[in-house]
Order: sequence, then structure tokens, then C-alpha cells
Amino acid sequence: MFLNPYVPVEMHGNRLPHWQQNDVMIFATWRLADSLPLAKLDLWRTEREAWLARHPPPWNDATDSEYHAQFSERIEEWLDAGEGSCVLRDPNAASIVADALRHFDGDRYVMDSFVVMPNHVHVLFQPLHPHRLEELMHSWKRFTARKINSALGCSGPLWQERYWDRLIRHELHLLRCQDYIRQNPVKARLRPGDYLLWSR
Repeated sequence: MFLNPYVPVEMHGNRLPHWQQNDVMIFATWRLADSLPLAKLDLWRTEREAWLARHPPPWNDATDSEYHAQFSERIEEWLDAGEGSCVLRDPNAASIVADALRHFDGDRYVMDSFVVMPNHVHVLFQPLHPHRLEELMHSWKRFTARKINSALGCSGPLWQERYWDRLIRHELHLLRCQDYIRQNPVKARLRPGDYLLWSR
């Protein structure tokens, strides 16, 4: 259920590597394609690449925390500002995402909790062997993009191609992620109906 530092971690992807270790729980975030302005993203990428060049892996806990404070948290602040079309504010669109996330719960993964925000999604789940992170993400994003575009009469990319994920290290990390999901709508000052929250 939690990351074992003595067991190999499988990685895939290159610019933003994704990690999976057996059935370890994962906290994942993905966003709408138009949720962040290009100028902000370009600056973020430049700063991140410079930081990564100065901090090659493996990282200790302090370096890992520094990375997330400087880069992950900044993205979260920008997402919570509610830029872009925010099509997930539409209850029908949010329900399409929520239904997809619950559809294979107990079969391909165990869903702990999730929140569908106006322009992004946070999910805490445990993949079940042999199902892989990249397979699950592809399935969720592909299915929901088709359904939402059809429901809204739109076409073209709905989701940003990449996603962000993190393996759950221990019980306290799990509790922090659960709390983050619950508190994200409050932090973003959303009204009931602007988001969809679910937990086991």
C-alpha cells in the first residue's frame, strides 16, 4: 500500500517521469488543456529545468519537499485561481468524470477519494495488478474527453497531455493527501455545485 524504499520503482515517461511500485497508492492530478496560461508555464518549465540540473536524483526528503514547494504548489495555486474554460464546473461534465473514476473501483483499482475541480482533477487510488498507472490515466482521460466534448458540443483536446503523480510513502502522507483533496475546494473558495467531492 505504501512505497517501499527497498523495492525497485518502475518509471515511464521522460520529461515528467511517472512512477509505479506494485500496488502502492498513488496521488494523481491532471488538468484541462486551457487551464494554465502559456507564458506562466514557459517560465515554470525554465525554472524547473534549472532546478533539476542542480538537484539530480536520488532526492532525500528535504530535497523532495523543496521541489514540491517550489514547483507542484505553484501549479496548484495557478489551477485554483480558476483560469481557462473551467468546463468541469458544469455538473454534467463533473459527473462524467466522477462516474468514470468510480466505474472500475474494486476491479482495476481501489478508489480512496477524488475531487473534480472546475479545471483539474485530484485522485487518490491504489492500482490493482496487472493494471498500470499509464493505462488507467489514458482510459480515464480518453473516455471522459469523448463524453464531455459530446455533451457540450465541443471538439479538440479537452485534457492536457501530461499528468502529475506521486507514490504514497507512509500513513501520514496518505492522510495529508486525503486532507488536501477535501480542502482543495475550500482553499480555492469554491461554492457548493462548483466541484464534485467523493471519498470512501
